[in-house]
Amino acid sequence: MTVEQQLAASVKSALKTLYGTDAGEVQLQKTKKEFQGHLTLVVFPFLKASKKSPEQTAREIGDYLLREEPAVAAYHAVKGFLNLRVAARRWMELLNELGRQPRYGICSPNEQSPLVMIEYSSPNTNKPLHLGHVRNNLLGYSLAEILKANGCRVVKTNIVNDRGIHICKSMLAWQKWGGGATPSSTGRKGDHLVGDCYVQFDRHYREELKALEAGGLSREEAEKQSSLMAEARDMLRRWEAGDAEVVALWRMMNGWVYEGFDATYRQLGVDFDRIYYESQTYLEGKKKVLEGLEKGVCYRRDDGSVWADLTADGLDEKLLLRSDGTSVYMTQDIGTAKLRFDDYPVDRMIYVVGNEQNYHFQALSILLDKLGFAFGRGLVHFSYGMVELPEGKMKSREGTVVDADDLMEEMIAAAREISGELGKLDGLSREEADEIIRIIGLGALKYFILKVDPRRNMVFHPKESIDFNGNTASFIQYAHARIRSVLRKAEEQGWVLSGESLSPETPLTDREEALIQRVADFAAVVREAGETCSPACIANYVYDLVREYNQFYHDCSILNEPDESVRRERLALSAKVAEIIRSGMSLLGIEVPERM
Repeated sequence: MTVEQQLAASVKSALKTLYGTDAGEVQLQKTKKEFQGHLTLVVFPFLKASKKSPEQTAREIGDYLLREEPAVAAYHAVKGFLNLRVAARRWMELLNELGRQPRYGICSPNEQSPLVMIEYSSPNTNKPLHLGHVRNNLLGYSLAEILKANGCRVVKTNIVNDRGIHICKSMLAWQKWGGGATPSSTGRKGDHLVGDCYVQFDRHYREELKALEAGGLSREEAEKQSSLMAEARDMLRRWEAGDAEVVALWRMMNGWVYEGFDATYRQLGVDFDRIYYESQTYLEGKKKVLEGLEKGVCYRRDDGSVWADLTADGLDEKLLLRSDGTSVYMTQDIGTAKLRFDDYPVDRMIYVVGNEQNYHFQALSILLDKLGFAFGRGLVHFSYGMVELPEGKMKSREGTVVDADDLMEEMIAAAREISGELGKLDGLSREEADEIIRIIGLGALKYFILKVDPRRNMVFHPKESIDFNGNTASFIQYAHARIRSVLRKAEEQGWVLSGESLSPETPLTDREEALIQRVADFAAVVREAGETCSPACIANYVYDLVREYNQFYHDCSILNEPDESVRRERLALSAKVAEIIRSGMSLLGIEVPERM
């Protein structure tokens, strides 16, 4: 039982004894720093029962707790707020309880646990992963880890958009201007090579439009008369018809991209339990759309295109099949949803997709429901904000994106430079230093992105993300390494933590009590992060924990403490803080080094 639960139960007893009322849920909150105490009870909800002033009610409840609840050492009534000071003995008991839970705050799923499927990444095979994909992947992976920590069974899934007009643009550009280049002949990563082709297509396409407009056509007329775009559309039709030459080219170039994606995912530290491909799901989607046509859910226009009228649901009319019979993203999503629920008895489906697609997922939910899928209305769109650079938005077709591979290498290089300047890696071997630099660089990238409320747009500042004194992964990682150093020195001096219970009578300073309270908050923070789908809850909690520990470390001697019981308590508390830092950062997909 937590301290909050214990005191809440005692408050209920007080209300029953003093005022003859059965209170509902009693909530205690952390006492504000400007007041004395650990936990605060707001008494205004109880005034109707007490029929007394707020301050008198607070004093009566405080007197009762002081008499009947050993965990309460003192109280201060401030108007309608009862600030409670928890006895040092109770904090020591709590530290012992925490010490007996090696995975404190982390729940393990069982066969009866709800099964949650999380879709993230969803790349197109016409370009490499970029900064926007990085935020998507980090949010999706972290959310999966957080839901697992909340006792859910989780399936991490990816849908690769490996077909469509944008893919054909890259293929056509390679045919026309690629010169037979391959990853092995150029030394260029496969997804980068294909991305270059996509940019090349756009450059030639814009040149063609410019020439047509110079001949007197409007932009719209020029787009309709573009021979280059007509060739791309023809290639898409040939692909859907199974043309052997087009399919062979598609397989070859997608193979290059998949190898590139896999390397990026490994470096980023994310993975998937199941990968679906649009080329395998869009036909299932077309089948369901045609079924909907027969049932009257959809209708066909004069040009042969198929639409769904969602105006009665507050949306608009949604295109599902083009006039030439080719499918759109919505068709693919319908087919993918069907295959996923055929494969897994999913209780909850979460799509990690940017807020630019809010409308799309509103429509998808309604369409799945109308097409007879029981899970349609219950799907969750984890909508997150866009990530930009100080220079502004990125554009793939113009080649102005920040490539994920380049970004990770730049972060590692920055970590090497800053760590070298600060002397953080002095005395380490080259191999140890390289590994720690990798951990620092990638940790900085991940933490900077995940500490922000996912629903907000954000600007990524690479240089600001590596700072050993700010709200950064580097600051947290260094604190963990320092604690591990203290624990190693303790072992060298023969002070090994035996796992035996600490004496409840061990005296504690205010710093130690505050730190124990902060450590105990971890379980509640993990629950909150799961309920709100927000890795930022974890990130900012760990940062606050480290700041609390640093204050304790500054004020309280550990290895030089002469009182053995106090020294054991401080070592045990330090070890628990290091464990919580590691657990919390692991939920964000971030490693913490043993030394820095």
